[in-house]
Amino acid sequence: MSKPADQPPPSDMEVDAAADEKPLVRFSINVLELMREAQMQHGLRHGDYTRYRRYCTTRLRRLYKSLKFLHGRGKYTKRNITESTVTDVRFLHIVFYMAERAWSHAMEKKTAGPNAQQRIYMLGRFRKAVKWATLFSHLCSLKGDSRTSLEAEAYASYMKGTLLFEQEKNIEAAMTNFKNTRAVYEELGKYGSIENQLLCRQRIEEVEPMIGFCSRKLGGSALQAHELLDLEKEGPAYDLFKAKIEAVLSETRSQQAASMTEFSWLGRRFPITNAKTRVSILKAQQLEKDLNGANTESVPADKKLGIFDKIFSAYHDARSCIRNDLASAGNAENIRDELNGLDKAVSAVLGFRTIERNQLLVSIAKSKFTKHRDEKNEKITKPEELVRLYDLLIQNTTDLTDLISSGRDKNKEENTFIQEYELKSLAFRAERCFYLAKSYSSAGKRAEAYALFCHARSITDSAMQQLTNSPDKALVQDLKALSDSCRSNSFIEHATGIMEEENVPERLSKGVSTLSLGERKEAFLLDMLESYESALGESNTKTPCRIARFPPPFHSVPCNPIVLDMAYNAIEFPNIENRMKKEKKGLLSRFWG
Repeated sequence: MSKPADQPPPSDMEVDAAADEKPLVRFSINVLELMREAQMQHGLRHGDYTRYRRYCTTRLRRLYKSLKFLHGRGKYTKRNITESTVTDVRFLHIVFYMAERAWSHAMEKKTAGPNAQQRIYMLGRFRKAVKWATLFSHLCSLKGDSRTSLEAEAYASYMKGTLLFEQEKNIEAAMTNFKNTRAVYEELGKYGSIENQLLCRQRIEEVEPMIGFCSRKLGGSALQAHELLDLEKEGPAYDLFKAKIEAVLSETRSQQAASMTEFSWLGRRFPITNAKTRVSILKAQQLEKDLNGANTESVPADKKLGIFDKIFSAYHDARSCIRNDLASAGNAENIRDELNGLDKAVSAVLGFRTIERNQLLVSIAKSKFTKHRDEKNEKITKPEELVRLYDLLIQNTTDLTDLISSGRDKNKEENTFIQEYELKSLAFRAERCFYLAKSYSSAGKRAEAYALFCHARSITDSAMQQLTNSPDKALVQDLKALSDSCRSNSFIEHATGIMEEENVPERLSKGVSTLSLGERKEAFLLDMLESYESALGESNTKTPCRIARFPPPFHSVPCNPIVLDMAYNAIEFPNIENRMKKEKKGLLSRFWG
C-alpha cells in the first residue's frame, strides 16, 4: 500500500481567512428590563438616587473583580473598553452601569435643589452619562444582537435628550431625541412577552410629557397651569422636569397675581398688598379649581388627598406671610385691621377645606365599612374609626363657626353660613351616635346599642325638621337614609336582645350542669374532632379561638434505667509494676535520696 504524500502546511493568509470565517458571537441584553429592575430594587421606587448610585458603584466593583479587569494596585491605571475588549457580556454591563452611575449622581444633585456651582457639576455628570451611553450604544451595535442594539440606541437617545433638556439651549434637538426614544419603544412594544410590552408602554408614558413640554416651548404657546399639573406624575423620569414645571407655574402665578388686589370671602373683601401672599392664595385657588372641576368624579381619592395637602400648604404659606406683615406693621391701626381681617378669612377658608378633606376620609372609610374581606386582604373599617373621624368633623365645624361669629358684626352671608354649619354639626353628631351604637352592637352590648340607635334617630329627626326649607337636598337625603338605618337597627338590636334573654336560662342550666370541684378543662378543637361543637366562640364576643392547646401539656415518660457496676469491688487486678518505666537517678540524686 502506497504511503500518502505529506500535505504542505497552511499559509498565514489561509489561517487569517479561516479565522474571519469563524461566526461572530452576538450578546443579548434586555436593556430596559435590566435598567427598570435595578432602579426599582435599589432606591428609585422611593426616589432615593443616592442609594441607587451606591448600588451602581458596588455593582461595578463586583464586575471588575469577576472579569479581572482591574485598574492597578496602589496607582490607578486607566483601561479603556473597546470592541476588542468585549469578550464577555459583562463588559457591556460595565459600560451600562457607568452611565447609570453618572446619571443617578446628576439626578441626586438636581433633586437636592442645586445652586449655580452645583448646577455646573450636575451638568458635568449628565455629560458623563451621555458619553458612557453613547459608548454603550456603539459597542452593542458591534457586539450585540439587533434588539440589544435598538434598545441601546433608545437608551443613548434618552440620555442625550435629558442633557439637552436640562441645558435649555437646544430644545428642538432634545425633542428629536425623545421622539427617537418613543419610536423605538413603540416598535419594541409590539413584540415580546406581556411584561416587556408593559415596560415599553411605561417608558413611552414617561417620555410623552417631555415631548409635550418641548413642543409647547418651541411653539411659543403659553403653558396653562392645569396642563402642567397633568404632567406631574411619579417616577425617575418625571423628577427631571418637576423643577421646571414648578418654575413655570410660579412665573405664571406671579403674572396673574399682579392683577389680584383683594381676597373675597362671605361677602367681604380684604386688600392684599404682599406679592408672596398673592401668589400663595392664587396657587391655593387654582388647586381648588382642579379639585372642584367637572372631572373630579374620575379622580381617585388618593390624588384628591394629595391636592388637599397642597392647598393646606399654600394657605399656611399665605398665613405666615400675613403674620410677618402684622409683625412689621407697627402701630398703623388701619393696616393692622386689614391684615387681621385677611388672616381670619384665610383661616376660615383653611378650616372649610379641612372639613371637606375629613368628609372625603369619611366617605373612604364608609366604603370599606360595608365591604367584606376580599382576596387582597384589604383592611375593613371598624366603627370606632368612623366615630373618631366624626369627632374631628364636629370639632372642625365648632371651630369654624366660632371663628366666623367672633369679632365684627356679621352680615347676611356669614349668618347663613353659620346656620348651615350648625345643622351640619347636628348631622355629624347623629352619624357619630349611629356608629357608636354599631361599636356597642359588635361588642354584644344590646341595651346600650338600642339606646344609642334611638338617640341617633331622634337627633336625625330634629335635624330634618330644621332642614325642611334647606336647598341642600343631598344632606336631607343622607339624613333620611340615616333615620331609616337607625330605625331598622334599633328593631334588630331589640329582637336580638330578647332572643339572648330567652337563651339565658338554657345557657345557665348548661353551665351549672358542667360545674365540678375538680380542675376546669377547656375543650379544644383537636380534642373533639368527632363532635360538632364550635371552638371559635360567639361572633359578638372577643374570646380567642380554641384550636389547640399551646404550649402543649407535659406528659410523664419513663426514665432511663440506672446501671450499677457491682462487680468492680470483687475483681482482683494483676500487678503491672514490672511494666512501668523506672526513673533513672544520677549519683547525686542517689546520695541525697
